[in-house]
Order: sequence, then C-alpha cells, then structure tokens
Amino acid sequence: MLYQLHEFNRAFLTPLTRWAETNAQLLRHPYSLFAYLPFSHRAAAGYELLYRLGKQYGKPEFNIHNVVVDGTTVTVSEEVVLEKSFCRLLHFKRHFTASQAKRKPDPAVLIFAPLSGHHATLLRDTVRTLLQEHDVYITEWIDARLVPLSEGPFHLHDYVHYCIEFIQLLGPNLHLISVCQPTVPVLAAVSLMASNKDPHLPKSMTMMGGPIDARCSPTAVNTLASEKPYSWFENHVVFTVPHNYPGYLRRVYPGFLQHTGFVAMNPDRHLQSHWDFYLHLVEGDGESADAHRQFYDEYNAVLDLPAEYYLDTIKTVFQEFALPEGTWFVGDQRVAPEDIKNVALFTIEGELDDISGSGQTEAAHALCKNIPSKRKQHFTAPKCGHYGIFSGRRWREVVYPRIKDFIQKHE
Repeated sequence: MLYQLHEFNRAFLTPLTRWAETNAQLLRHPYSLFAYLPFSHRAAAGYELLYRLGKQYGKPEFNIHNVVVDGTTVTVSEEVVLEKSFCRLLHFKRHFTASQAKRKPDPAVLIFAPLSGHHATLLRDTVRTLLQEHDVYITEWIDARLVPLSEGPFHLHDYVHYCIEFIQLLGPNLHLISVCQPTVPVLAAVSLMASNKDPHLPKSMTMMGGPIDARCSPTAVNTLASEKPYSWFENHVVFTVPHNYPGYLRRVYPGFLQHTGFVAMNPDRHLQSHWDFYLHLVEGDGESADAHRQFYDEYNAVLDLPAEYYLDTIKTVFQEFALPEGTWFVGDQRVAPEDIKNVALFTIEGELDDISGSGQTEAAHALCKNIPSKRKQHFTAPKCGHYGIFSGRRWREVVYPRIKDFIQKHE
C-alpha cells in the first residue's frame, strides 16, 4: 500500500507544484509586470522552493557533448553497446578528426555505476574527467519499475554475471572502476574469471568507497542492515510496482524509500542547503542557485531496485559478510579472490565517508592476497566524503590524477 500512497501523494501535489512553478516565473520574468511588485523576489524564491520540494524528478541526462583531448575540443556521443533486461552498457564515443585518430589509443575504462537508488548520471563528473585521457564505458542500470514482470527476477548473482559478460565483451585490454556498491559484485566477477582462467581478465580494477568488508568501521547504513533481521527488510521495505508503470506487480525496493534514508542521514545539512537556496534566489546569486539545482536534480532522481537483488545484498554483504568470510557461492562456485594474480588492484576511500567506513574497501587487499604487492595500491582521500571521491573538485584534483597514473602504470 505504501507505494500506492506515494503515487497518490505525487498525483495530489502535481497541480500545486505546477501552480508554484508558474507563480515563480510570473514574479521573476523581466517582461512580467508582477516582477516589479514589492517583495516579488522573495515571493518568487518561495514559490520556486515550494516547486522544487514537491516536483517529481525524472532520470537526468549525462549531457556530455564534448571534451577537451590534448588541448582540442572533441565531440562526444553516447552509444548503447549492449542492452540487457536490467542494464544498458553505454560507450561515450569520442569523434576524432583524421589526424587526431592517428594518436596512440587511450586505455579503455569500464565504470560500474552503483545500483543503489540513484541513476548512473550521478557519475557524470567521473565520466567527463576520465574522457580526457580514456575511452570510457559505463553501466546504466534500468529502473526496475520500468522492467516488465515477464523479464523475470534479478538477483545479486545475476549482477555478477552481467559484470562478467561486460568484461568479456570489452576485455582483455580493459581497466575497471567500481564506485560504492558494485565493488562487491565486480570483485566477485573478477574472482570467478580468475578461478576459471578466463583470457578476458582486465588489466586493473580500481575500487572506490565500497563495502568489501562491512564489518570495518561500520556506519549508520551498516548498523541498520546488520541489526534488523532479514525478514524485517522483506516485510517492511519491499513493495509491488503500481499499475501505471511497465513493471506492474514487480517486487521492488522503491527509490523514494532509499532517498528518504539518504536525507534522514543528514537532515540538518539538507535543510540548510534549501534555506541557502532561498537566500541565493532572493539575493540574485544565480550561480549558487544553479549549483543547488544541478545537485538536487541529480540527488532527488531515484530508481527502484529489484527486490531479489536488494534482499540478496542485505543478506550476503551486510549480514553474512560472505565475501570476506569466504562463504559466498555464485551458483555452485565459491568466490575466491585469492585466485586473482595478474590484475592490478587500487582501492580508494574518503576520509569523511559516512556510507562506506574506513577500511571497508581496503579490505580487498587482504582478500586478493596473491596479487603482488607492487601491483597493489591504496589511497585515502583527505577531507573527502562519499561523493567527494568521484565528483567535485577534490575528485578532479586529488583522486583522478592517482587513478590516471595507476592505469597508465598497468597499461
């Protein structure tokens, strides 16, 4: 019933948000007489804030149309390399001129975006930065409410098989970057490939802010997942998709619940951010207001997760700790990171990360004990929270240069 109530509330608020948007425009547009009334700026700011608090946020676009490579602007287009029921493999193709095409090919990088509530566009800055010196691919996970029930379920082991299929398609001259949640299934995929002596093994894997071993420095996210029994998640946060979506009757963990959880972790910060947005509008600080819009257009756009995958993750990663315990089986094969020998490993954590605690990602080094030490590297990004290790100024100036050097070293 909760999902249906959410949809009813959204439908109820739609006329109000549109009314607020219209009023904001009338009170702000230079050709509108209302814009010159006393206190029009304050009223317009209040209406826009109301509009943004109540509106429905759709899937954002990457909007990466060009990038500077070797000092020259190059056009970029998105191509779907492979489309699966729950994921699209995207390629950001750079269109070089005839003379530019003669340059040495850049390393191929496959970014595994999280399937944890937000769209892959959350990694827009990651992609844009990497494109300067890399040939970039990314996983774009599909909102489960848009996947018809006829496509079947999607479990954590299906995620692992997707990873293997994508790596085999693009490998072996490939470097992997996994951000947050996918560090676990990506490590599992590479482990299984190594155990099976797959010739398409990647050259390196960079793992950023992920729960390889969630027992290390547990955060509020880890505590909730470990303290509540599996049955609690199954009975309290899993719902069926309403009839107005293609995935009608599919069991999902709704994106709006995940978003509520994210906001609840730092309510004061979000409240202050919205108040600052109102003040920026009143003061005419368009640059700061635009920065707020861009962040929350992304942050508030969420997708539903297949219930099977979500519950598998809770059990396998946060309750049984199956990967670090060595008890995780995909099908009838144990996930054995110790079988990885020739894939370079780089782990990255944020000093201030409140989602994946200190040591959780670095734990991959102990599990991959047969990778030579000269092919291993770890970095803790100072003054970086969870999002700062893959987006923003510190990502571009502090984290990215190290990833670039690591990839070049093992290219």
